Amino acid sequence: MLAIIGGTGLTQLANLTITHRQIVRTPYGEASGALTMGEINGHEVIFLARHGYGHTIPPHQVNYLANLWALKEQNVTHIVSVASVGGIHPDLIPGMLVIPDQIIDYTYGRKNTYFNGNDKAVRHIDFTEPYCEEMRRQILSTLGHASETHIDRGVYACVQGPRLETIAEINRLERDGATMVGMTGMPEACLARELDLKYAAIGVVANYAAGRGTSKTGIDGNEVQTTLDAAMIRVRNLLEHVVARHHEK
Repeated sequence: MLAIIGGTGLTQLANLTITHRQIVRTPYGEASGALTMGEINGHEVIFLARHGYGHTIPPHQVNYLANLWALKEQNVTHIVSVASVGGIHPDLIPGMLVIPDQIIDYTYGRKNTYFNGNDKAVRHIDFTEPYCEEMRRQILSTLGHASETHIDRGVYACVQGPRLETIAEINRLERDGATMVGMTGMPEACLARELDLKYAAIGVVANYAAGRGTSKTGIDGNEVQTTLDAAMIRVRNLLEHVVARHHEK
């Protein structure tokens, strides 16, 4: 079973034929919202809006533990995450799609493991390659067939949010090797690994990061929204093909 987690700009899938919605209660509380069950071109898929269907949950308050657990309980095995990012590398221009292959975690205070009590042995997951290469290849293959301009790898810096970053902070992230910045990649990716879920992400560049390109002196929220609105139309179309390709394998 394939699941899609939508981030900022993707709180619903217009091309999803909904069969039902299901509230899943987990040992870790409630997920960001009811799981939306349905089909895309006849292929079964589950959708979950990371920030809630009204986009009311900030990145640091998302219940990542419950979200991933709820999907696992519905027999999900593969996840495509969609998230908006700021472009640090000059090639990551607004509207570009990027498929990260590495991640650096700068978050703090987030519950980031299921092995946090005395009821089970600690599991030290291998996180050398944080994204599932099988899922990355499926997404990249789909992008290629769609002739969609994209970047096939990159380093996602996950920051706490919800505020955007200073120029100095972006400079630091760049020195650390980050090519993009977002707020939701962790602990989502490592929790997926703990649950043996095959997880990959599509980054949608919403804006140049602080101090870069047209964001040299500030980031215009209206421009960000306009960029995301246009990009998410392409992402929804792309996801149709990703779902189809996943079911072909």
